[in-house]
Amino acid sequence: MFYQSALSNTKQHKSVQPKNSTTPKAPPLGRFEGFLHTFAPMNLHDDLQQRWWNLEAQLVERFGKKPDLDAVLYLIGLQEMQLFDNNISKETKQDLMHVAVCTILSPSGYYVLEGKDEDGWPHFKQLKALPDMGLREQEDFLKDHVLLYFEQEKFAD
Repeated sequence: MFYQSALSNTKQHKSVQPKNSTTPKAPPLGRFEGFLHTFAPMNLHDDLQQRWWNLEAQLVERFGKKPDLDAVLYLIGLQEMQLFDNNISKETKQDLMHVAVCTILSPSGYYVLEGKDEDGWPHFKQLKALPDMGLREQEDFLKDHVLLYFEQEKFAD
């Protein structure tokens, strides 16, 4: 990971001392270096988070509400299906979110569109297994693909 390699390149003030040496040992890590080690992992998600906030701001401007990830997936599903009905069932909303997930992961080779059924609903074939991730990583994985989708649709800056 980037932050681990960056931190490993900082001087650790370690030196090899002969067994009977009276030279004092190097001081432990300073407060600042300890702070960097504790909070550096946050930097990994800074770019993704900033891009996500930019998308959220555009969606708030357009729709008047700040959407969470599920709401954004729902919007993508609506867009893909060209549905504009206000009376959508909970089951249909879940189906729309599934369409969205398959759609956003298709460019990365996880799914391919096989065709549409008689009602116009797309059917996707999974081409490869999704990576094994924790909840935070799954959310970031989906957010990154959502951002790519909006960039390709020329919506996000």
